[in-house]
Amino acid sequence: MSVTTEQKRVRHPEKAHKPDNPVKRKPAWIRVKAPTSPAYHETRRIMRENKLATVCEEAACPNIGECWAKRHATMMIMGEICTRACAFCNVATGRPGALDPFEPTNVAAAVAKLGLQHVVVTSVDRDDLEDGGAEHFAQTIRAIREAAPGTTIEVLTPDFLRKEGAVEVVAAAKPDVFNHNLETVPRLYAEVRAGARYFHSLRLLDRVKQLDPTLFTKSGMMVGLGETQEEVLQVMDDLRAADVDFITIGQYLQPTPKHHAVERFVTPEEFQSYERQAYAKGFLMVSATPLTRSSYHAGDDFERLRAAREAKLASSG
Repeated sequence: MSVTTEQKRVRHPEKAHKPDNPVKRKPAWIRVKAPTSPAYHETRRIMRENKLATVCEEAACPNIGECWAKRHATMMIMGEICTRACAFCNVATGRPGALDPFEPTNVAAAVAKLGLQHVVVTSVDRDDLEDGGAEHFAQTIRAIREAAPGTTIEVLTPDFLRKEGAVEVVAAAKPDVFNHNLETVPRLYAEVRAGARYFHSLRLLDRVKQLDPTLFTKSGMMVGLGETQEEVLQVMDDLRAADVDFITIGQYLQPTPKHHAVERFVTPEEFQSYERQAYAKGFLMVSATPLTRSSYHAGDDFERLRAAREAKLASSG
């Protein structure tokens, strides 16, 4: 039997030399069932027919069975290979290929076929592109608006580091939610998210609100990487200073022994405490549970987010 190029390619060549970190056994509150539903398989078929990648698969999301059974999928555009090598992420690292000019229309066709009320569009980092892929994001938003005008759109973008004008291009396409994840506390950036800059990511979120105050902004972080509670609360304060509307907090899960170790599993009670404190700090919407991911329950959360803004405006009026 011959071995294909895809089988030969090492998914994380930059991590091959690193010592193994044993993968800890998950506590009972984190275990999920393997996906088996007909709707899951139908969603998978539609993705393959339209030659689309999903972050659900590439990042080995634990919620894929639940979300795909409900026909919720997060589209990952601009290929399956990232130019960054974050210590927490399971997306493959390497040299990406050229952008697919048909991808925006293929994404839009899948959104229409699935009948999605809300879609999340994310991407790998594309530091190799002059605009970081900003125009490709904008084209995808416009294509979805045309093919599925009733669908609300959430983008989860890279940081567009050193890509002047990129944020402006995406914001001008008017997604309903502009999400960019801080991922972790600033002290851990060098070991967890080495290619990024904490305060640049904060400025990106702040810039989106300056460009269009009507856009909802959102950011997420993982816990269990070695951060302290005080550091998590400081991240909340930083996000509120940038007028971010929605924060997500979830447990970091180690994809392989070559990835950053799980320092500890944060208890459900601690997540509940984070949720209470985040609401007290003024976030319109908070999702803080062990299995929370950026796009987990994104459609339902968007409706709650929109209702929270309307209630706030009504009370202030």
